[in-house]
Parts: sequence; C-alpha cells; structure tokens
Amino acid sequence: METQETVRVDSWIWSVRLTKTRSMAASACRAGHVRVNGERAKPAQTLKAGDEVRLRHAGRERIVVVQRLVRKRVGPPVAAACFLDNSPPPPAREAAAPAGLRDRGTGRPTKRDRREMEQLRGH
Repeated sequence: METQETVRVDSWIWSVRLTKTRSMAASACRAGHVRVNGERAKPAQTLKAGDEVRLRHAGRERIVVVQRLVRKRVGPPVAAACFLDNSPPPPAREAAAPAGLRDRGTGRPTKRDRREMEQLRGH
C-alpha cells in the first residue's frame, strides 16, 4: 500500500489485529507494554517498514516486524501479511495448572463430612 509513509503505532497495532480496539492499543502504549526497536513507544509514535514491535498483551509477549503499513483495520489474512511474527510459541495448555481440580478429601469439607463431624461432636 504505502511506501514512504508512516503510521501511528497504536493505529497499526489495532489495524493488524494485535489488539481488539484502538483504545486498548493506546492504553498498552501509555502503560509501557509496547516497545518499538527496543524503546518505549507512545501512542502517536510513527512506524515504518522494518521496525520491530514488542507488545505484552493477554499474558504473553508478541514480537513482530513491520512488513507493510496499514491505516485501517483489515481482515485476518491481510493482517497476517502485514507483519513477520517472531513471537515465542504460547505455553502448552497441558503445562498450565488445571483450575478447579483437586484431590478428593482435600480442601473444604463436603456437606456429608460436616454432618459426620457434627455427629461426632454430639450436636
């Protein structure tokens, strides 16, 4: 699309679908979660082709190299062609601790356990 032009970093992050909204991209920039070529980026900082963008979002770090500048939000196939993804792979689902699973008998007593304890106490 554009050759010598530049685009705002928050707008580009939103356009290539790294964040859901442009305001989320701007907030990430203000919070220091976005780095361009190793430097903290403000929302209005300009990008050019070849820049490396690091974004900490949704519990993982995305490392992308800008291939093409876009100003408006594009579809996923076009967005994938706008950057080269150098991000580490996401952690495996098995590696994450399973939530809500515990061994039987550990933790809070069940209603049956409470009734048995009350009988032992003589209530």
